[in-house]
Amino acid sequence: MAPCSLSQRRSATDEVMAVKPLGWSCPTPDGDERDEYALAFDQGRKPRLLIIPALFDEGNKLRRFAVEVMRRLDGAGVDSFLTDLPGTNESLAKLTTQSLDGWTAAMLAAANTFRASHVLALRGGSLIVPKVIPGWSYAPVKGATILRQLIRARILAARELGREETQDGLLADGCANGLELCGYKLGANLVRQLQEREPEARAGLAVIDQDMIGGSGLWLRAEPDEDREQADALAAAVLVGIAR
Repeated sequence: MAPCSLSQRRSATDEVMAVKPLGWSCPTPDGDERDEYALAFDQGRKPRLLIIPALFDEGNKLRRFAVEVMRRLDGAGVDSFLTDLPGTNESLAKLTTQSLDGWTAAMLAAANTFRASHVLALRGGSLIVPKVIPGWSYAPVKGATILRQLIRARILAARELGREETQDGLLADGCANGLELCGYKLGANLVRQLQEREPEARAGLAVIDQDMIGGSGLWLRAEPDEDREQADALAAAVLVGIAR
């Protein structure tokens, strides 16, 4: 299988009809379940890819990119599912109650619901990949790196308002009481797990580095953006792996 070219892709009307939101039942931290949503290209085909989004602001910056990759995979005969993490996007769950362990359990539930044969984790999504599914981590990043970037942004914003904050002070407060960073209200459990968690290296989960895709990562740009060549390259890497 190979990604379709732009000339081979279906019309915009066909694409709108093909992509759709799907509900799935997600476990909650208190042991209950709630409905969450996923964006899906689903025609009941055998290759079925669960896409785990990047975390926080990087998730916003890479969402269009993820959907462009999904369109290419759809044209090549692969179903795909881009989930909302509980507490994000359209989810009604509170972000303050979430944790990396909880998100991992949620992704396992999504994989089971959609009968995923493979997984593609984007950036911080590599921290919450279920162990039982083969696939790929795209440009994986440590949780401490994500947390440090968010804290740095808060410190700069506070400085502009004439308020001095420090990374060590914010981190200590966040691990004890939770912390609001860039508009995201993180609970203490999530802060602690981000500080400790690194992407897991394991058999069956291959790393796709940015230099394999070409260009600079879209998460580095100031605003959400897209890049057709990078979407082509990531879709091609996934398709080669599925075909093996």
